[in-house]
Formats: sequence, structure tokens, C-alpha cells
Amino acid sequence: MINQTEIDAMTQRQTSLSAGRARFAAGAAIAAFMALHAPARAGDAALGKAMFGRTCANCHSIEAGVNKVGPTLFDIVGRPVASVQGYDYSAKMRSTGKDWKAWDEGHLNTYLTDPRRVLQGVRMFYAVPDPKDRADVISYLATLK
Repeated sequence: MINQTEIDAMTQRQTSLSAGRARFAAGAAIAAFMALHAPARAGDAALGKAMFGRTCANCHSIEAGVNKVGPTLFDIVGRPVASVQGYDYSAKMRSTGKDWKAWDEGHLNTYLTDPRRVLQGVRMFYAVPDPKDRADVISYLATLK
């Protein structure tokens, strides 16, 4: 038969486990939030150019006024969101321009993490989940002036 001391000890262990799980969950949530909202680290524009050529160039041009499946990315850093003339943006991207105003490194970092999850309703489907790759691509995009 279990006595009161053993019951108290089991209750204490269960409480400690629950508190530990809660701390772990809170820590994981904070880490996820910070990963999505942290400023982009300095990237390598040369590596970003190579990655752009392998992936982004399939849908985006780097020439002013030349749109493909996606809008031109010429002069994107600092450009107002959804502002390229002649490109038919999704309703979601047009409405995002009211909140984000302009593409900066932080918005690009957030968006490229997973475009369809970050802004549900946009057309872009290609994500750049690796923070280093994102930083490299963003550094390259910043050179397109």
C-alpha cells in the first residue's frame, strides 16, 4: 500500500515534469518567434548571386521593367511593396503593402522564410528556409540598383 509520503513524492515529480515541459514549450515558442523576426545577418552577395541564378532567376528578372512569372527584383530593397508597374500582384501582396510599406532586409528575411505561410494568399511558393542562404540572397538583392 502507498503511504501519504509516497503520494506526495509522486505528485511533486509530476508537478516538476509539467513545469519542465511548460518551460521547454515556452522556450521553443520564443526561439521560433525570434528566428522569424530576427534581423537578417550580413550575407555574402557573391554566394547570394549564385543561389539567385540557380533558383530565383527561374521566375524573377533583375532587369528594370522586365517581369517574368514574378516581378522584377531590380532595386527591390527600399522599393514599396507591390509597386512594379505592369505586374499583376495578388490581392494579399497588394494589401501587405499597406502594412509593410517597403521591402527592407527584415521584411525580405521574414517573407523568404516561407512566403505562403508568412503571407497566405501570395503566389510565390519557393522558400529559402536556411538563414545563411536567405542572408546571402538578400545581400545580393541589395546590390541590384
